[in-house]
Parts: sequence; structure tokens; C-alpha cells
Amino acid sequence: MTVIVVLIGCSIAVAAGFLAAFLWAVKSGQYDDKFTPSVRILFDDAPGAKPARPKDEPPE
Repeated sequence: MTVIVVLIGCSIAVAAGFLAAFLWAVKSGQYDDKFTPSVRILFDDAPGAKPARPKDEPPE
């Protein structure tokens, strides 16, 4: 029975930690930009930028 009480206490502590991290992220502005992710695909790459090479290809 004590194991269940310990596990419930630990799970509540972990949940409180995740809630605190989420509230910190919201207050610090992590979720403010709602426009850029939806149009990022429409922007061209910077001039002179090299295309990404596959991971199995050796460097030049």
C-alpha cells in the first residue's frame, strides 16, 4: 500500500513539474509567433546557401 502512495506522490510531483515548465514557456513567449511557421515554406533560401546533403554522403 505504501508503494502506491509513493508512486502517486511521485506522479503528482512530475505532473506539477511539467505544468510549471509549460506555464514558464507560455509566460516567456515561446508560443507567441503564430504566423511564421505557416509561411516559412514559402520563403526562398538565402542566396548562396548550399542544399543540405544526405548524412551518408562524405563531406567535400
